[in-house]
Amino acid sequence: MTTKKKRSSNTQNDRWVVIAPDSVADTSKTDNNDPAFVRLRNPATGEASLYLFSSGDSELYEVKAFDEDYHSWFVGQTVQRDGRLLYITPMDPMYLLLPYLIKVGKEGKFQPVQQVVMDEDFPACTRLLSCSRTQASLHHVAEEKEVGSQRFHRYNQEKTMQWLQKKVDKTVKALKMRNISVGGGVKSTTYIRMKQESDIQEEDYLRYAHGLISEYISEDLSKELLNVLGLPEISSPKELEPPSKKRKLSDKPVEAGEDYTKFNSADFIRKPPKKMTAAQKSLAKVDKTGMKTMSSFFSPKVKTENN
Repeated sequence: MTTKKKRSSNTQNDRWVVIAPDSVADTSKTDNNDPAFVRLRNPATGEASLYLFSSGDSELYEVKAFDEDYHSWFVGQTVQRDGRLLYITPMDPMYLLLPYLIKVGKEGKFQPVQQVVMDEDFPACTRLLSCSRTQASLHHVAEEKEVGSQRFHRYNQEKTMQWLQKKVDKTVKALKMRNISVGGGVKSTTYIRMKQESDIQEEDYLRYAHGLISEYISEDLSKELLNVLGLPEISSPKELEPPSKKRKLSDKPVEAGEDYTKFNSADFIRKPPKKMTAAQKSLAKVDKTGMKTMSSFFSPKVKTENN
C-alpha cells in the first residue's frame, strides 16, 4: 500500500490524504479516464457512500475515512484543513449491483443488465458495468439467457445465497490463516484475547465472517444468509455487538452515548453486602433493649404547648 494525494486546481477542500494500492493510480493499461471518486448507493443502507473507480473504470474501490477532531495535514508548504485519512481497498462490484438485480427481478423477466442498473439519484451506477469483475460474476447471482449476440439476466435467490456462502467460507479461511481473534473471547474495547484458542468454535468464525459480509448486503439478505449458514439468531444482538457497531458512522462529532457520572441503581442491588468486622459482629450481639439510637440525640426537640 502506498500513500496517494488527491489534487485539485479548484479549492483546497478538494484535497485529501489517502492510503491506496498502487493499482488505483496505474494508468499504463488504459488511456481512458483518470481515477475518480463517485457517490453510489450503499448496498446495505441504501444511502450515498463514497467509492473510487480506477482508471478506465476497470476496478472498484471502497473508501473509508479515519476521522478525528482538530487534525490537519502539512502538504508541501500548505496546511490541509481536512484531517481525515482515507483508506481505499478493492471491492467486489457485485455487492452494489445486487439491489438493482433484486428490485427488477421481482418482475420475473429476463432483461439486459444495462436496463436493470439504472438510478436517477446515482447515475454513476452504470459505470459498475465496466468493471472487469462484473460480466464475469453475474452468473453467480442471476440466471443467464443469450439471444443472438445479446445476454439477458434474471435475479436468482438460490444462486445468490450460494455465492454469499462462498464469500463467508473464504472469509473464515482468511481469518484462520491470519490468526485473527474472533467470537466472545475478544474484549471489543481493547481487542484482548480472553479465551484460549481451543475454546474458539467454528460458529465464532462463521458469525464473525457473516457480520463482515453483512456490511455489504441488505438486512433481508443478511437474515437469509444466517439461515443458510445454520446459525440461530441471537436474542439480544445489541448487547453482544462491539461498541463501534452500535453507532452509525457520520460526519458529526461522536458524543458520549452514556452519562458515566451517573450510577445504575440496579448494579448496587446486585452487589453482595460487605463483610462485617469482628468489632461489628460483637456489637451486633449486644442486647440493645431500652437503648436509644444515636440519631435520637441529634433530632430536634418537640415543643409542648401548655393548655
